[in-house]
Amino acid sequence: MRTSDNIPEKSATEWAARPERSNTLAIRFIVWVALTLGRRVARLFLYPICLYFFIFAAEARRSSRKYLRKVLGREARIGDGFRHIHTFASTILDRVFLLNGRFDKFDVRVHLDDAAQRMIASKRGCILLGAHLGSFEIMRAYADQIQGPPASVVMYEENARKLNSVLKAINPDLTQQVIALGKVDSMLKVEQALQRGEFIGILADRGLEHGGASATFDFLGEAAKFPTGPLRMAYMLKSPVLLMVGVYRGGNRYDLYFEELADMADAGLPRNELIRQAQSRYVARIEHFCREAPYNWFNFFDFWK
Repeated sequence: MRTSDNIPEKSATEWAARPERSNTLAIRFIVWVALTLGRRVARLFLYPICLYFFIFAAEARRSSRKYLRKVLGREARIGDGFRHIHTFASTILDRVFLLNGRFDKFDVRVHLDDAAQRMIASKRGCILLGAHLGSFEIMRAYADQIQGPPASVVMYEENARKLNSVLKAINPDLTQQVIALGKVDSMLKVEQALQRGEFIGILADRGLEHGGASATFDFLGEAAKFPTGPLRMAYMLKSPVLLMVGVYRGGNRYDLYFEELADMADAGLPRNELIRQAQSRYVARIEHFCREAPYNWFNFFDFWK
């Protein structure tokens, strides 16, 4: 894979600058339907909602078509585009139940490589790098299932604030911790959580800050930028790093994958080389899961721009 380190990103990252399209009333309605009438009935409402966005969200539709053309190896059909949006909407709906602790509604199958098994068994805090691919929220289901450590999420707080505020409102007793970047005590909170043996989840396919450094990799046949900040933070905190991907398979099934990317406490390689190797593996594995489950990629903007 081709890489180029320390490439400054645009002063206003495209995905962060894009206006939020979520309609608060529509979201509250579907949340009410889900919690009152159940998941099966709520899923029926996804079809008109997805049709609306498929017709009127022209930019997202064009970006979806470009991605699908790359991952499918052919021109995307109308059905492919609709399925892409519907898969995304399905995982968003499922967050309603996951945030309410209704993990019993899902068939979650966990796949851990040997290093990930040892890491989780050791109860050592670690950073989990995910992507906007499948469901990151399903991680909470796994942590609950094994009675594991709390899972904090490091996130760009302003993105999708309407959607997040509604999802938080459905359960005022949520214990999920969100660590917002860009604050004076952000790094301290991450370090303290790791010391307590917690999982720290980061979606590492988009820039977490304006002007942050990135590296360029070949992704689905074209150069794309991936932020280096998450792995640099892991190196600074000497944390082990695992890949975490929750692939939605349809119905109520999710496959949850944990794989080792690097142990940043290992001084066997220079910093830049260790980070480069970990990020190269991260990109390669994300590409693998995109090809295996192509409708699970939820970056509805031109990722290669």
